[in-house]
Amino acid sequence: MPGRSRRGVTGRVWRLLRWLIAAVFLLVLVVFTLSNRQPVSIGFWPTDLRWDVPLSLAVLIAAAVALVFGAAMVWISELGQRRRARRAEATVRLLEEQVQELKARLRPTTVPPPGG
Repeated sequence: MPGRSRRGVTGRVWRLLRWLIAAVFLLVLVVFTLSNRQPVSIGFWPTDLRWDVPLSLAVLIAAAVALVFGAAMVWISELGQRRRARRAEATVRLLEEQVQELKARLRPTTVPPPGG
């Protein structure tokens, strides 16, 4: 394709692939929801609290809670890595400043030409 970069076409292909995967996932989710409408009773043991909800809603809520819990666990585990990365970046900046300072010291001073 003249006038188009290879990277731009690849980006469009990936975008299209992501939309296709999302559409398939959404279709499966809708079919699952429509196929599992029978009511289930959800209770919480230490209390007498009970909810009667469709099975699909119960499964989707459980999946959403698991997703949020998993995301929180990943975020918490990355806090230490982010702290180390910030320290490493500060060290790199300090070392780069020291390198520039040392380079400035090593530059020869300009000597006027003889007889001039």
